[in-house]
Amino acid sequence: MLLRYAGLGAQLLAAIGLSVFVGVKADEWLGCSPLLTILLPLLVLGSTFYKLIRETGNKKLK
Repeated sequence: MLLRYAGLGAQLLAAIGLSVFVGVKADEWLGCSPLLTILLPLLVLGSTFYKLIRETGNKKLK
């Protein structure tokens, strides 16, 4: 059971890094303030924590 979530840290780090990169490039392309650089990583964090809570919250104790 513990190995099921062993790669979650690396996966989260890669997802945040990618979302920051995409946010910076999108902000440069659109010429706007660092709105997407801030917004995209927050969306990634929110969706990752939502998925994690959904997967771990519905388990019944044996």
